Amino acid sequence: MKQDITQRLKDEHQLILRMLALLEKNARLTEEGTFKDYQFYLDGVDFIRNYADRFHHAKEEDVLFEALVANGMPRANSPVAAMLMEHDLGRAFVKGMEEAATRALNGEAGQEEAIVANARGYLELLREHIGKEDDILYPLAERVLPEGVRPEIVAKYQAAEEKAAKGLEEHYRSVVEKYEG
Repeated sequence: MKQDITQRLKDEHQLILRMLALLEKNARLTEEGTFKDYQFYLDGVDFIRNYADRFHHAKEEDVLFEALVANGMPRANSPVAAMLMEHDLGRAFVKGMEEAATRALNGEAGQEEAIVANARGYLELLREHIGKEDDILYPLAERVLPEGVRPEIVAKYQAAEEKAAKGLEEHYRSVVEKYEG
């Protein structure tokens, strides 16, 4: 039985998908004019940057994707290249959402359209992105990565988790739960 190297990442996707559901709901309410808690969007940006990007994407980009490349997948014009491009595109939507929510919190009117457009752009991109990873890239990784490299991949995930701030995962789970409640 091969050591599983993608279940941990899929589990992290579940918390990210919960945040995406909150972004979707609140973007709709913002568009309708009934949701003005712009701090939510900044908390969402913080979640995305620190949990989805630094914590989760770091494991994908620095560990899993590198292992795929080291084991024969081309770096360019490959699923890895496509995933990295989407990570960068996501970061641009997050920056736009942060800037508009910050302006709204500072009392600048008319920021709702930019907040909603960037929130939706991000959540649509990331839902599709997670689907590609869960349904295509991760099963591919499970098929092609040899048993010999798997313990090192798992060890590098653990090292990344240990390097993260203590309680990071619990903190971001509680942020999501607060807004779900």
